[in-house]
Amino acid sequence: MSGADATGGADAAGLTVAAPAKLNLSLAVLARRPDGFHEIESLMVPVTLADTLHVRPRRAPGVGLTVSYAGPLAGVAAAHDVPTDERNLVVRAATLLAAEAGVETGLDVQLVKRVPSGAGLGGGSSDAAAVIRAAATLWRLDWETARLADVGGRIGSDVPWFFAGGPAIVSGRGEHVTPVAGLPDRAAVIAWPGVALSTAAVYARCSPDAGRRGAAARLVAALAAGRQHDAERLMANDLEPPARALSPAIDRLLEAIAAAGGPAPRLTGSGSACFALTRTLAEAEAIAARLTAHAAPGGMAVAVRCTLPR
Repeated sequence: MSGADATGGADAAGLTVAAPAKLNLSLAVLARRPDGFHEIESLMVPVTLADTLHVRPRRAPGVGLTVSYAGPLAGVAAAHDVPTDERNLVVRAATLLAAEAGVETGLDVQLVKRVPSGAGLGGGSSDAAAVIRAAATLWRLDWETARLADVGGRIGSDVPWFFAGGPAIVSGRGEHVTPVAGLPDRAAVIAWPGVALSTAAVYARCSPDAGRRGAAARLVAALAAGRQHDAERLMANDLEPPARALSPAIDRLLEAIAAAGGPAPRLTGSGSACFALTRTLAEAEAIAARLTAHAAPGGMAVAVRCTLPR
């Protein structure tokens, strides 16, 4: 497992790791499980909005974490609430990996946040996956990706997906990951209202529907075939109704994206961020500019590419 392959940058001082955000192009909640989780099925894609982690080894055990803010979050006070102790998934992931591998040295991590927390964009889960990859390289662990993803799965349900390296359908509670290919290049506008939502609170209000099983695979087929109308119909998120009930800001944001020209806007994950897929980055940039010009203070709007394998 090379430093360049795992992280995108390595030198004597450590590694620099990109941790991309994700969009749920569909999300079906199929059932409540006996273990307290929900059975889901979701098509997830990575995007170019990403956090950055600078990871260095240190002799003392434990994880030292500092957080700064850049990009769309640089001037957003509402976003500056990321903990630096064991509540942070970065600290928990690196600590668990060290325990599993019997490593007695620690890490210093500088986390640069561009992905808002509590937004349904997977920022914390992506950070956890990224630090696991970086730590495995720095600690010279010759572990298969599946083994690292298993460690991540014990930190959070979304974490295993971030080891897929591209679009994939997740199922179970998120631990089953099936990569998909053949999706056309797309861009998206992502908007965040500046308020976070509790994932647990949103799931507590959802209504599982086993009849939605297979919707993610049907969405993949519609996108690959260019059937836009079918794709928009299948881009449903079962967590959107409870999220809208919990936060009127989401209703306003979805309406604002549509008014700015965003086609078929949807909630991602459990929210509170929303998005609209576009065919070109220029289209997404124009929509983001219109949203920014009329947005209330505290939120953000950004154009991204969906990073799809060719």
